[in-house]
Amino acid sequence: MTARRQSISARQVPKAVRLACLVGLVVAVMSAMQPGLARAQGPRAWAGSEAATSGREAVRMAAAATPGEEREPASGPVAGETLIPTGNLLATIRDGGILMVPLLGCSFALAVFGIERLVNLRTGRVVPRLFASRLIEQLQSRQLTRGEALDVCEENGSPAAKVFAASIRRWGRPAVEIEQAAIDACEREVNHLRRYRRVFNGVATVGPLLGLLGTVFGLIRSFNDVAGSGAMGRPDLLARGFGEALITTAMGLLVAIPAMVLHWFFTSRVDRLAMRLDETCQQVIDEISQEALGEGKRRAAG
Repeated sequence: MTARRQSISARQVPKAVRLACLVGLVVAVMSAMQPGLARAQGPRAWAGSEAATSGREAVRMAAAATPGEEREPASGPVAGETLIPTGNLLATIRDGGILMVPLLGCSFALAVFGIERLVNLRTGRVVPRLFASRLIEQLQSRQLTRGEALDVCEENGSPAAKVFAASIRRWGRPAVEIEQAAIDACEREVNHLRRYRRVFNGVATVGPLLGLLGTVFGLIRSFNDVAGSGAMGRPDLLARGFGEALITTAMGLLVAIPAMVLHWFFTSRVDRLAMRLDETCQQVIDEISQEALGEGKRRAAG
């Protein structure tokens, strides 16, 4: 029985040794693979291999320039170069495109009619102060007859003289009748003073529209330049079209803003001249109406 147990123990010992050797081998293999697994599960492994990571780090370091290091200028316009000419008028007009021609025409018309209105809407030309004061004084002192007063007015020829002449032709009539004649003549003269007002209004309206149309043409040109060259990543191809768009827009505003200001200025000036003309004409009516002449005769008789 003892011998049998010894033989069984002798047979079981090799099995235990083999199991122990197998467990040791597995542990050794696991120990050898553990650093690799740890590296494979790390965050850098998900971003790529160590070689790729080091390559990207090298690229980022090369792209980041040091503060004292100068970068090579990229292809395109030289630094400091002006894409839109602002100092040369002829170059600006040339780069503005075809719509600069009507805009220049509008500016020329604005200058011509603006100077004409400034000259003809002077107070001394519409209501000459010296002429009006002398005529009223002579009428008050009864130094002028109807015919002499008409000759003086026709000789002067100003808008105020024409209104005075229309009133003097009703010499000796009731004041209401003379006032009606003066009102009709004053309306004709005021309408004459308001001429060319539509020119300023038209320029102020058409100028921005022409500038907006030039903007659209410039954008179309930029799109065609980029699409036709097949280089969607080159913003320098947009410069010419954008320059044309900005120049025409600026020119349209430069024409429209002075036109609107002149329109308001001349409108208010005509209104002031009309009020002054009416006040001066009323003084003439007060001296030549039937009521004033009758009162003068009663004073002379008394």
